[in-house]
Amino acid sequence: MRIFFFLYLLVVPTLLFSQEKNTSKNNLDMNTKYSSITDTLKKKKAKIATIDQYQIITLEHDTTYVDTSLTIKSAYRQNYLRKDNFGLLPFSNIGQTYNTLQYSLTDYSPYPEIGFKGKHFNFLEANQIQYYSVATPLTELFFNSTINKGQNVDSFITLNTSKNLNFSLAYRGLRSEGDYINQLTSTGNFRMTTSYFTTDRRYILNAHYTYQDILNEENGGITTPEDFESGDKNFANRQRLQVYLTDAESFLKGRRLFFDHGFRVNPKEGSNNLYVTHQFNYENKFYEYNQPTVTSIADNTTILRFGESYVTSGIKDQTRFEKLYNKAGLAYENILLGKFNFFIDDYRSNYKYNRIILGDEGVRIPDNLFLQINNVGGQYEYQKNKWNGRFLYTRSITNQSLSDLDAKLRYDLNDKIKFDFRYRNINKLPNNNYNLYQSSFLKYNWYNNFKNEKINTLSANVFTPWLNAEVQYTVLKDHLYFADVSNPAEKDTLTQIINPAQYGKVINYLSVKASREFRFGRFALDNTLLYQKVDQSDLILNVPDFVTRNTFYYSGYFFKKALYIQTGITFNYFTEYYGNDYNPVIGEFFVQNEKKIGNYANFDFFVNARIRQTRFYLKAEHFNAAFSGNNYYSAPNNPYRDFVIRFGLVWNFFQ
Repeated sequence: MRIFFFLYLLVVPTLLFSQEKNTSKNNLDMNTKYSSITDTLKKKKAKIATIDQYQIITLEHDTTYVDTSLTIKSAYRQNYLRKDNFGLLPFSNIGQTYNTLQYSLTDYSPYPEIGFKGKHFNFLEANQIQYYSVATPLTELFFNSTINKGQNVDSFITLNTSKNLNFSLAYRGLRSEGDYINQLTSTGNFRMTTSYFTTDRRYILNAHYTYQDILNEENGGITTPEDFESGDKNFANRQRLQVYLTDAESFLKGRRLFFDHGFRVNPKEGSNNLYVTHQFNYENKFYEYNQPTVTSIADNTTILRFGESYVTSGIKDQTRFEKLYNKAGLAYENILLGKFNFFIDDYRSNYKYNRIILGDEGVRIPDNLFLQINNVGGQYEYQKNKWNGRFLYTRSITNQSLSDLDAKLRYDLNDKIKFDFRYRNINKLPNNNYNLYQSSFLKYNWYNNFKNEKINTLSANVFTPWLNAEVQYTVLKDHLYFADVSNPAEKDTLTQIINPAQYGKVINYLSVKASREFRFGRFALDNTLLYQKVDQSDLILNVPDFVTRNTFYYSGYFFKKALYIQTGITFNYFTEYYGNDYNPVIGEFFVQNEKKIGNYANFDFFVNARIRQTRFYLKAEHFNAAFSGNNYYSAPNNPYRDFVIRFGLVWNFFQ
């Protein structure tokens, strides 16, 4: 660009002065040369792509742009999940499960899934896959160090072979050893997407393929919390702490083929348009729990942690799940009235084992659950001036009583002030592992016919330059959960028996979340506060009353603005409560009311830097662990992570 500009300044004045006395023909030639140079410069400028030409598109066709900035909000997303994990409490090793501090983060689908929700925090569902449209090939490389040996990487590339056709490939891989015995994690998430539309946008297609696998060594937690809490230097090496399981592991894998496409019936887009839509989703999942050694050692005593088993060694519990979903619709769009979409869908799933079990008293536990569900529904979308709404209602026309009412409304007062409102009423079928589960452990076999869960949620969000606030009120009825049903004799021998249960009474849940950043020159204080209140007759839905995150940091430019730096301290805290415990056999959290966790401070020191499109992250996590006492847990018997220094970077290439 500078060379062209220099030539422009040099050549054009020379031509003007040298041709000052020429004839009109020469003047015409000069003007032609002048125009040619100007056109060349304009074409050169046009080749520079702007950031709004690098689009990220969701399944609902909401569009955002690639963000290479360094802010405190983007720094919160530099973790294993690649999103702000406020309200989630990680276990000690990266790639393990998360305890849920903020219940309003729970996402619902009216359809039954495989279950094993404790294994799905990093499992990307169909509505989480993003599609792209870019002016030039875009690459992003993510790296983060882990706990002891290992690495966490996420590589991504997308390109448009033409204006109408885009492809993307991405792979996220993790391997982390951890601090404790039998805690290795190894995960992989492969994603491939494509987007296509005709020039007149008469046909639009979004499609993706994923293969994901999540392997966790499972140690079941430490057997002697008193050794951990004592602060004894002999146990500073966490490998010296005894755990319940020394060779167990769980494995979840899944494949999915998905496409969503639509065709406009009328040849040219006008004030009235008619569309035919279709969505296809085929997915299979496989969950396996392995425990070669059935017995465990606790306090130098041999125990059966999960009770008696059919086999004396080599437990290998396997669950398979297949799902086929088709949705066909007809949509009418009017420039004044909005968009009306009417559809019918077909959901089929097969949740299966390779045997039939005859339990106590002749109870027969089948080998599969096959479901076929058909729904009809409609969706209305409206967007005009400052209002944007989407209203969805579906109801089953087969024997299952299933329904979903989802109403969203947004009002944009201006570019900086927005209001969101949402009401949702779901009649949800239980996940399959509530109704059927088979295991080599005798008391981990069940066959149930639970009622549907009824969930009513009302929420409102406000986004302003001064304060962001979220309020949610939820009423739960026939809530499903996992409970510890061990009898007193089993508890005395440290045996843990977990079974599904349904709570027939009503649970009322309220959450209020607010965030605000205060700036003082180059210093800033970013605050996020969550308050939760649960009204229930029994301790079933347990969450902390308060959760807070406060970050005090400095930011500024250096070396003639070539380097941008943020550095500061983050404080995390939540009040004491009966946190859910984790059971590796079923890959689920369960309700307990014997041990409280929380009421400990967690401080992180960080230095973040940005050079062009590259961001660097250095963090000393939980640096106060060395002097604040060992009372920090992610779940009973599962300590939170110790002090660790980690490094990461995100590097974008615009080619």
